Amino acid sequence: MPSIWILGGDGYLGWPTAMHFSNRGYQVTVIDNYFRRSSCKSLDLGMLYSVPNLVDRAKIWYEKTGYEIKVVITDLSDPIEFRKLFDGEMKSHWFLSDPCINTPETIIHYAEQPSAPYSVLDHKHADTTLINNLRVTHNLVWLVKEFSPDIHIIKLGTMGEYGTPNIDIEEGWLNISHNGRSDKFLYPRQANSIYHTSKIMDTDLMWYAVRIWGLKVTDLMQGPVYGIETDETILDNRLRTIFNYDEIFGTVLNRFIVQAVCNHPLTIYGSGNQARGYINIRDTLQCVHASELNPAKTSELRIFNQITEVFKVNQLVNMVKKVGKSRGYKVSIENIKNPRNESEEHYYNPSYQGLKDIGVSPNILTEDVLHKFFEIVEEHKKDIRKDVIFKGIKW
Repeated sequence: MPSIWILGGDGYLGWPTAMHFSNRGYQVTVIDNYFRRSSCKSLDLGMLYSVPNLVDRAKIWYEKTGYEIKVVITDLSDPIEFRKLFDGEMKSHWFLSDPCINTPETIIHYAEQPSAPYSVLDHKHADTTLINNLRVTHNLVWLVKEFSPDIHIIKLGTMGEYGTPNIDIEEGWLNISHNGRSDKFLYPRQANSIYHTSKIMDTDLMWYAVRIWGLKVTDLMQGPVYGIETDETILDNRLRTIFNYDEIFGTVLNRFIVQAVCNHPLTIYGSGNQARGYINIRDTLQCVHASELNPAKTSELRIFNQITEVFKVNQLVNMVKKVGKSRGYKVSIENIKNPRNESEEHYYNPSYQGLKDIGVSPNILTEDVLHKFFEIVEEHKKDIRKDVIFKGIKW
């Protein structure tokens, strides 16, 4: 079966992706340096429940399924350490019989600092974001070029790269006519944080590697993700992914559900008319798998907008309020002064057809989905810390 590396395999999306591919017979290796865990500890952030370390997760997964996930703990921003993965020096920290790491057909790149608020906390955290994100991506394209240029790289981008332009958002590319001539360019980017700026630079690095070295890359411009449960996590609660509800690592709908359960006001930044594209965590797995099954061609940077629905924040709040009240919660809403430098009234019309064309069937956000989400959060209600939900980080 095909071999896959998942960079950032301990994270909110990385670990579910590892199980998803392993459950389908792929040879999976996860690589991580525990950045998310260490950041949660140092910043005193809100994790809904504790999760085992990667080695213990892999052991539990093997006990439940009989499938092996190899584990490597290393810092991929270090080019010497990253190189060891390709030249055979790096061994798995947990294995059944063979500690060697096979060269993969596909590398899925999640190994980045994923939070906009984190990136603007101060100079130190902004610097960490840029150094980590750009060095990992830079190391990745150079090493693929040197060792195995036929590897398909699937990189997680973000819809935040586009900003909120007053024109339709195409899937990564824009046809331009100027002075009687035409060409196709990367769609204009306009980031609102250091994190999103680093992701724009990622895309530019990938585009360089595709044009100059002939690599093949799929760049997935993902919107905010919500949810906990996947087909694999239901096998054992210890396999659930890392879940944050704070303002740094917790995505907006995840925060709202936790706020409703612990009787904290649903905090709306400003007017609540900000529109974004959202996606269920199950669909993230669908999209990445469909991209792997239908790889980009040599010398192609293929870009998909990885969202399934567009909502305004007020729409999400009203859905959570309705379901929360039906479950007996006294859900309140609080509009607070927006700590973010962003447009609250804006046009937003992104295209997101490409992934559907290669087989993705979206999971739509319904009241039933929200009820199930509430049930899981309610299991950990007594452990929710209200004091970490909102601290007013400005950016």
